[in-house]
Amino acid sequence: MKKIFLIPFLLILPLSLFSQSGEKDYSEAFNLIEVWLDAQTDYDMLPGISASAVEGDELLWSGAFGLANRETELPYSTSTLGSICSISKLFTSIAIMTLYEDGKLRLDDRIEDLLPWYNLEQRFSDTAPITVRSLLTHSAGLPREGNLPYWVGPVYNFPERDVIIDELSNQETLYPSATYFQYSNLGMMLLGEIVAEVSGEPFEDYVNRVIFEPLNLNDTRTYMPEELHGSELAMGYSPMMRDGTRETVNYFNANGMMAAAGFTSNVLDLADFARWQIRLLDSDSADILKPSTLRYMQNVHYTDPGWDTTWGLGFAVSRGGDGSKWVSHGGYCPGFQSTWRLNPDSERAYSVIINANGVNPNKYAMGIHSILTKVPQSSADENSEDDNGVPDLSEYAGYFVFNHGEQYVTPWGDKLASLSLPTDNPGDNLTLYRHLEGDVFVRVRDDGSDGETLEFDRDEDGNIYQVRAHRQFIHTKIER
Repeated sequence: MKKIFLIPFLLILPLSLFSQSGEKDYSEAFNLIEVWLDAQTDYDMLPGISASAVEGDELLWSGAFGLANRETELPYSTSTLGSICSISKLFTSIAIMTLYEDGKLRLDDRIEDLLPWYNLEQRFSDTAPITVRSLLTHSAGLPREGNLPYWVGPVYNFPERDVIIDELSNQETLYPSATYFQYSNLGMMLLGEIVAEVSGEPFEDYVNRVIFEPLNLNDTRTYMPEELHGSELAMGYSPMMRDGTRETVNYFNANGMMAAAGFTSNVLDLADFARWQIRLLDSDSADILKPSTLRYMQNVHYTDPGWDTTWGLGFAVSRGGDGSKWVSHGGYCPGFQSTWRLNPDSERAYSVIINANGVNPNKYAMGIHSILTKVPQSSADENSEDDNGVPDLSEYAGYFVFNHGEQYVTPWGDKLASLSLPTDNPGDNLTLYRHLEGDVFVRVRDDGSDGETLEFDRDEDGNIYQVRAHRQFIHTKIER
């Protein structure tokens, strides 16, 4: 993929994003995020990707790469809409919890008491009841889907709600309730029906009034807008075939499965959704929900017997490698994959939307996170010549290739950083070099000691044109 749409970073992001948060200046990290995602778009052969990063109440960074529509060569942008599929479940869960706060339902209410028409066969006489709580935690023992093959392409015939409801009598539970984690779109669809039944409003009207409008999520909808498909709404593409191609996926609407998988949004609205939650968690006053209710939702309410799946009320809840808590949800729909992830401890959140299947959006979200966690405590501009003879580090920045491998060099505080491309873990694969003398730098090992040298060569005009590692592996500088 040619990078004809990559605009220099400083030209497309507001200057406010370069203000220091605490003692950290993220500008070098933002540049490296852009470099990494631009490269991964090519190496992973993505049609298009958009992403955003939040810290506290600030949108730290957002960017987009590739194409929203390959036929028209329409560039992907941060405002490009995509199906967020199962991230829809977070909004449905919050809608349920607003009714819980209003005293209109209890988490341990039985589903048949809230939906009198519910008639899915319960196979197990010794089961716990199927409740609002068990639906939110995917522990109700329900089938994953309704009784129709709506995920089957090339035409995705998602049924209307009445058809799904009519088919309930032809279905039965898979397990006793509260026995196993069984992810269920059908269960979340039923929660959407509970929202409508208890509120007295259509589900989509209630979500718009109670969540979208107060949060100014003007680009988030409970459906896929067909009139925008291929323009403001990206085209979706299939998993990559053996020959490296992806097929165009037909337009679809989730219809009766709206509450589970029907929403569209963009990474800017998803960032605002995260910022609201971070604000609320730090607050003493209610805003759509009480802070205590959101905290309650983001605690573990169900643990699968194997201890490998833990779930809150609507949120996936997991522990990161550093032991901190993550709350999240992913989305997979025909032609689109997405993720939304929040770390309450660091108050950082990430959103990614990709208009293709067969990819892992968490890789990109956590890659961004890994870069931000490597930012030195103080990254002020130290790149001018100083008393210690440190040169202007920006002179050495750029892309270098060696035996078809690619390496990007960039200033990183008072050092240089090198990143090999492609990589799934950019933070872990970031190598730091301190200035030694002249155009020679030395690798900083994990224990702080010196490693091998990196020597830059200049042409007759004084410009850097290559770099030598271990004094023999020559990397030639190229333009991107």
